[in-house]
Amino acid sequence: MADLFDGYPLGEQWDEMFGAPAQPRPPYAGLFGSLQPMSGEELATRADVLSQTYRDAGVTFAHAGEEQPFPLDIVPRIIGADEWAHVERGVAQRVHALEAFLADVYGPGQVFADRVVPRSVITTSAHFHRAAHGLVPPNGVRVHVSGIDLVRDEAGDFRVLEDNLRSPSGVSYVITNRAAMSQVLPELFGDHRIQPVSDYPTKLLAALKAAAPPSVSDPVVVVLTPGVYNSAYFEHALLARQMGVELVEGRDLVCSGGQVSMRTTDGQQRVDVIYRRIDDEFLDPVHFRSDSVIGCAGVLNAARAGRVTIANAVGNGVADDKLIYTWVPDLIRYYLGEEPVLANADTYRLDHRDAVEWVLENLPSLVLKPVDGSGGKGIVIGPRADEQTLETLAVKVRESPRDWIAQKPIGLSTSPTLINGRIAPRHVDLRPFAVNDGKDVWVLPGGLTRVALPEGELVVNSSQGGGSKDTWVISGPRPADAPPPDRTQIEFTTADLPAEPPAQDPGPANDNAVGQGQQQQQQGVQPC
Repeated sequence: MADLFDGYPLGEQWDEMFGAPAQPRPPYAGLFGSLQPMSGEELATRADVLSQTYRDAGVTFAHAGEEQPFPLDIVPRIIGADEWAHVERGVAQRVHALEAFLADVYGPGQVFADRVVPRSVITTSAHFHRAAHGLVPPNGVRVHVSGIDLVRDEAGDFRVLEDNLRSPSGVSYVITNRAAMSQVLPELFGDHRIQPVSDYPTKLLAALKAAAPPSVSDPVVVVLTPGVYNSAYFEHALLARQMGVELVEGRDLVCSGGQVSMRTTDGQQRVDVIYRRIDDEFLDPVHFRSDSVIGCAGVLNAARAGRVTIANAVGNGVADDKLIYTWVPDLIRYYLGEEPVLANADTYRLDHRDAVEWVLENLPSLVLKPVDGSGGKGIVIGPRADEQTLETLAVKVRESPRDWIAQKPIGLSTSPTLINGRIAPRHVDLRPFAVNDGKDVWVLPGGLTRVALPEGELVVNSSQGGGSKDTWVISGPRPADAPPPDRTQIEFTTADLPAEPPAQDPGPANDNAVGQGQQQQQQGVQPC
């Protein structure tokens, strides 16, 4: 029988499984030993069962004009305990620094007085909202949930590509991926000590309740969705069900006398915490877009009066502006007195004439990103762009340098992926999710690995033919006297779905440093 990994090529990029041909890295040794004896046909059969599991649960997305199961590759990505501890520290460090930065921006502004960040960078950001100035959350938390996008460079080091602090999406795939994989490859779970992901809804609910107004003893939490046609509706419904809270739309809420309530069959019920999955601009027509019909009028006034908590907080987008990203290492040093655990990708600000001219001279070898873009919109990949595109870009950059950053391309790492019955390398990224309850930043073990399925492709978004992998964080050896592991299963069913299929779910956005798909804003939610 042919080895499943025969002919597996290793390129210049870091490969997640192999350090050399047929030489698996230590975290992958067990997986390699388990998969190697399998035939491609057997693994492909299991992959078909995996797809059917997703289809039966309704976890589909529209691609090429038809509904398909969300592409979950059957070969998991594995991260060792020590390496994950490094990622965990780095993600938590960034969240703490960005929390401090947001409190400063919407408070005393000491970071400007100390000339760490120019005030003009903030006031010219499209995501800076003066309506949020002076609004202090009950427990000081503005970033209740964050998604920190990471890539691994050619040397194998994790680098931060961007910070998502508004409404980061994709955690539902982490939960459903694990549930499906445990059904299709149960023997692998018996051979590995994989850290669970089932704690996420519990951790999120605890953080939301901890953020409630201080006078409330038993907080009422709701998940606010734009509705069934939003691309992330499946996630909104799944999280609401697993947290045991109500899933509401703007029309279900009413604000009167500074108090937000939801309409129920028994009358109006007080709401204390709103986990909103709606952009700032559509959240409150009193302060933002007056034509919004998916928000709740007066909710920001209720938050300022201390009667309700909005999670994530209004105005967080100023801290995940891609221009502010370039200052995050300095913000870590300024607020925490520490060196960054995770480095940024090599990035250039266009904040003075020499920098602008250098970037314009090197456009064919750089990646240009609009600072307020998402989902890959507006990104120009210099090495892949034609002459006309670069000429048009040069005009835009000269007209408004503040709207752009430039990055050197990064070769995303590769991971073994099942392609037509064979294992082949495909490019991946990673989005760890962090939950902040005001006392601790908890990072979900593993997060979402996204994979570009076409050969040589660097775009990981499902709308461009990409998929995802179950991400395993492996614990160290279990002590001999340790209790048996918790085998609680995660359930996901069609109860999470609307009667009619929602609009296309392109998957969470990723502006990788080399290439990117584009996603469209749907019903007032920017995919983060």
